[in-house]
Amino acid sequence: MTIIKPEKLKIGSRIGVIAPSGAVDEVKIFSAKKYFEEKGFEIILGKNLFKSDRFLAGSDEERLEDLHWAFEDENIDAILCARGGYGAIRLLDKIDYELVRRNPKIFCGYSDVTALSLMFLKKAGLVSYSSPMFQSDFSGVEVSELSEKSFFKVLSGETETYSPTTTIKSGHAEGILWGGNLATVVSLCGTDFIPDEKFIFFAEDVAEPVYKIDKMFRQLIRIEKFRRNIAGLALGEFTDISGGEKFLADTFRELADELNVPTFSGFKFSHAKDKQTVPIGVGAVLDKDLRLQGNFHGD
Repeated sequence: MTIIKPEKLKIGSRIGVIAPSGAVDEVKIFSAKKYFEEKGFEIILGKNLFKSDRFLAGSDEERLEDLHWAFEDENIDAILCARGGYGAIRLLDKIDYELVRRNPKIFCGYSDVTALSLMFLKKAGLVSYSSPMFQSDFSGVEVSELSEKSFFKVLSGETETYSPTTTIKSGHAEGILWGGNLATVVSLCGTDFIPDEKFIFFAEDVAEPVYKIDKMFRQLIRIEKFRRNIAGLALGEFTDISGGEKFLADTFRELADELNVPTFSGFKFSHAKDKQTVPIGVGAVLDKDLRLQGNFHGD
C-alpha cells in the first residue's frame, strides 16, 4: 500500500476537534481552545463533541459523523482528538477508509485513539501521530514544555530524536514506526492490523499490573505475522503499575530474548504529562536512539 503523508501544521491552520472515544469536559475544551487560538490556530469543534452516551462521547453514529466530517470538510487542515477513554474500536467497521485516503490530514491522539491510527495506516495508508490530545494535555494551567515542544516540532515537519534510558538488548533495527497504547493494540487482535513490512514496535500503558502487561505481549507474539515482521522494540513508560518495577524489567528482558530484536526502554511515550509526538507509519532506525528517516509530511 502507498503511504500517504499529510501536510505540515502551520500557524493559521484550522484544527478540527473530535471525541471518538470518551465524553469530554466542556470547561476543559474551551480552555484548550483558548490555548490554541493564542498560538495562532483556528479551532473548529465537531457538532457532536459535547454529546454523551453512557461512557461514550455520544452514540457510535454521532462520533462517526464527526470523524467523517473532520476528514471531508475542506476547511479543516488537521484533526486533534479531545481525549481517550474507550469507544474508538466500536467505529472501526463503520469508517469510510476511502474517504480518509482521499482527504489525508494530520490526525492526532494516543491511548484509545491508537486503534484509529493503526487502522488508518492499514486500510488507508495514512501516516498519523501518537501525540498529546486537546483536552487531556492542552487544557491545564501549565502545559508540559516537553510535550508542547515535541508536538509542534513534529507536526511542523522537523525531525525528532527519541532517547531511551535503558538498553535491554543492543543492536540495530530499521522499519516503519508502529504501535501506541499496548492495551489498545491488543484489542485489535482478530482483525487484519499488523503491518506487512518490517516495523519497530513502540508501546506504553498506564494502570496495568505487570502480569497483564506480560499477558498482552504474549498475545501479540503468538501472532506469526507480528513475530516475523517486528524488527525492534521501543518501550515507553508503563505508569501506575502494580507488581513492581523489577518484575516489569524481568518481563522486558524475557521479551527481548524471545523476540531476539534490539530492545530499549524508557522512551517518552507515555500517559504521563511529559510525552513526545511520534509519527506512525514512517521509516525509523533504532540503535542507541530512535531516529526518523526521511520526510514524514506530504508537502
